[in-house]
Amino acid sequence: MSALPLAVRDSSTMLRRNLLHARRYPSLTLNILLTPIMMLLLFVYIFGDVMSAGIGGGGADRSDYIAYIVPGILMMTIGGTVVGTAVSVSMDMTEGIMSRFRTLAIHRGSVLIGHVVGSVLQAVASVVLVGAIGVAIGFRSTDATALEWLAAFGMLVLFATALTWVAVGMGLVSPNAEAASNNAMPMILLPLLSSAFIPVDSMPGWFQPIAEYQPFTPAIETLRGLLLGTEIGNSGWLTIAWCVGLTVLGYYWSKAAFNRNPK
Repeated sequence: MSALPLAVRDSSTMLRRNLLHARRYPSLTLNILLTPIMMLLLFVYIFGDVMSAGIGGGGADRSDYIAYIVPGILMMTIGGTVVGTAVSVSMDMTEGIMSRFRTLAIHRGSVLIGHVVGSVLQAVASVVLVGAIGVAIGFRSTDATALEWLAAFGMLVLFATALTWVAVGMGLVSPNAEAASNNAMPMILLPLLSSAFIPVDSMPGWFQPIAEYQPFTPAIETLRGLLLGTEIGNSGWLTIAWCVGLTVLGYYWSKAAFNRNPK
């Protein structure tokens, strides 16, 4: 069998394995999903009136803040989902299954590809679930065209792929699952330091460059622009650049860590 069909077959097998693990042990996925859902409900129903007045110059209402916060929560959902990927990869490493895979006559890259594709599918499913909750509490995107919806979906998949490759690298180099979870915490913390909850220009001047040029802020602003018609500016190009850079970095880091001889 040639290399490409072998890679596709083995990657499909590894993807099926990871999806079965996610189905049999849903507690990790549910725990990760709980954070963005609770943040969404907390900021809308507890802080919504105050926050809406802040973003609208005193004249906004809660529905305006729902429209503002949902894109940020969707990106936070992706960041939280990939933490589970780092933990899952680390568990495979510490339990010895990775060493077993190295001895089998399978395409070596299929092990990592299975984790990545499975994680991206879980991230998309999680975004759909959180997005449905957002719609249930009042989020609407009436002005977005079909092409803009397609672009938004493609951006979410691209962003999830980039973060997943980085998370796989974190899982491979972590000594245990707890360390992998801690190493991947920036995926959850960075959205809190972005424009997810408040505009960047309302932050302290010294902090604005940090919030503006990290990967989550341009991705959130691009998603807002596609779904709500707000100004995107150069956020779209910054998002693509971040996604490509993180994907390349995560891929080569994961490849090097996986091919490294175990101690």
